[in-house]
Order: sequence, then C-alpha cells, then structure tokens
Amino acid sequence: MNQKGLTEKEVLALLNNALQKDTSYEKVLSAMCTRPHPIAVKAHMQFIASNMGDFGLFTGTRELEEKVIRMMGGMLGDRNACGYITTGGTESNIQALRTARNLSKKRHPNVVVPDSAHFSFDKIANLLGIEIRKASLDSEFKVEMDSVNALIDDNTIALVGIAGSTEFGQVDPIGRLAEVALSNNLFLHVDAAFGGFVIPFLDKKYDFDFSIKGVTSITSDPHKMGLSTIPAGGLLFREKACLLPLEIDTPYLTIRAQHSLTGTRSGAAVAAAYAVMMHLGSEGYREIVGRCMKMTRRLVSGAEEFGVEPLIEPVMNIVALDVPDLDGVRKKLRQKGWSTSITRNPRAMRLIIMPHLSEEALELFISDLGECLR
Repeated sequence: MNQKGLTEKEVLALLNNALQKDTSYEKVLSAMCTRPHPIAVKAHMQFIASNMGDFGLFTGTRELEEKVIRMMGGMLGDRNACGYITTGGTESNIQALRTARNLSKKRHPNVVVPDSAHFSFDKIANLLGIEIRKASLDSEFKVEMDSVNALIDDNTIALVGIAGSTEFGQVDPIGRLAEVALSNNLFLHVDAAFGGFVIPFLDKKYDFDFSIKGVTSITSDPHKMGLSTIPAGGLLFREKACLLPLEIDTPYLTIRAQHSLTGTRSGAAVAAAYAVMMHLGSEGYREIVGRCMKMTRRLVSGAEEFGVEPLIEPVMNIVALDVPDLDGVRKKLRQKGWSTSITRNPRAMRLIIMPHLSEEALELFISDLGECLR
C-alpha cells in the first residue's frame, strides 16, 4: 500500500490496465458464465452495500430474495420451494449434501453421483467426510441405473442426478433416480446449475425438477444462463425442514439463526437476479435460449461440413465435438483468439454457446475451425 493515496483517475487507470489483460467474452466458447444483463448490473450497484448475512438489517433485500426463490421454484416445478441465493453451484451442492448428511446421522455416509458430476462433489468428499461413489454412464453420457443400484448400501444417504452436465449438457433420468431414492428412503439432489435456466425454455420437455416426486433439492445458478451478476447461485429445497440441519445460532446479529455456508452474503446478487428475472420473464428467457440453440445447431452443421461430428446430439447449448488432433487444433484456435475447453472421457472439444456469442462470431469460429482442421 502506498503511503499516500492515489487520485481516483490514477486508480481507475490501473484498473483499466488490469481489465485489458482479461479475456473478452467475444471469442469465449469455454465458459458457463456470460455478460450480465444491463438491468442486472444496475440492480447490483444499487444494492452493493446490502449484506444478506444479517438480513434483519436489510428487510427489503430479504423480500427480494424470497421473491427470487419463489420465481425459481415456479420455474422448477414448485412455487412453494424454499432456499436462498448462494455464491454458485459449488456452495449449493455442498449445502444440499450437508443437509443430507446431517439428516441421516450415519457415521460413514456415502453419496452416489454420476461419473459426469461436477468436480465440486470431490470438494464435498473432502469437506464433509462423505464418500463419493461415481456411477458409470451409458453411451449417451447419462447415468447408468444398474451402476447406481450396485453402489447403494446401508450407508448411502443420497443420490445425485445432473440436469445439464458440465461437459456434455446431458440430462440424467431423474424420474428413475427418484424411484430408486424413494424406494430406498434416500435424499435426491439435482444439480441443474447450468440447466436450470435452460431446460424449462427448450422446445423439448424434460422431467428433472420438483414436479417429480422424490426430488429433494435443486441447484440452479442465475449467474449462468439466468444472466445475473456473479456470484449468484441458487439452492432450493422442496421442504423447509431441509433448511433446519443447516442452521446455527447467531447471537450478535439481528437474526436468530443463519443457514447459509458463507457469513456475509451479497444482497447485490439477490437484487440483480430479481431484476433480470422480472425484466425478461419466461418469454425473454425462451427467446434467449432459442437463439442459443439455433446457433448450437448451426455450429454442429458447420462442423459436420468438415467431417467433425458431435459425440451426442446436443440437448442444450453445449457441444462436444470429436475433433481429430484435438490438442493441435485447440492450440491453433487459441492463436486465433478462441477459448475452447475439453471433455474428460472421452476427450473432445467442448463448446458452450452463451448469449454473449454473436452470429457473426460463430460464423468466424466455424471458418477458423475448418482452417485449423486442414
């Protein structure tokens, strides 16, 4: 720290220099986050000082959070669902399985997840002392039910299904997982961190949410396809009783108890999520998802012109392309400014078609991909 402070102009110049080193979203096809909607940015700044960790001081922001949870619950099959705005999918997944562990009271708990599960579940194993058992996938990268059943034993406390897997955008058979969960008296958590703001607005309908009896909790992130500001995740439970195992006493705050993982929580993220959801409505999200899906189909058809096929027909705006010389092609694309990523097993080029991508940029990427393949 300087002995004497800098002027505002000097500080802003330093910040601008740092920002110039960040990757601009224009050529990013590897991220599940995107530019927030302008109204979300305005709302975020308006509520920048609100702390939901002590929401007794910020009752208006708390009311907004309750409204956001109701809207998300309605979007995910149960308007009466409860929960709170988290920092993102990782916190939501931790808290969901923390509830399952605390409810079960088992000494050596295990949870069965698909092999496609996000790496946050490996963090959960370390943090919560839960054994994570990974079930194999079928040829379409959905969890294989025989594998799930084979992994369940007397110490199993929960099952996890993915609705919009990070690598393939696939939706697990949540209905079948729910049947197994109910017959074994197990907690069922659905990780829809990405898919929660996509699947409800697709032309094809998928059963994945609270409309299925047996689904206990859902992760869904407004800061992804919800176009809210970072960080804004969402954790929803079917029943309020699921929040009780998360509560601790908070004797020196204006609230009696706190059920979040973090102490200080951003009220700005709450306001941003509320603003963009109210502004866009279902029709607005359906239009955005529809545009992303149209570009996804164009990407697939463009790649096929070069003899490159997707591993599966895209379910949502995530594409896994079976690209020859994957590392070499990605390196060449990176030299042209494109940011892509990979899937683990099998290895493929993973591309996410987010709202920040323009049709012109997509056509340029297809052209550059063809050039890099030659």
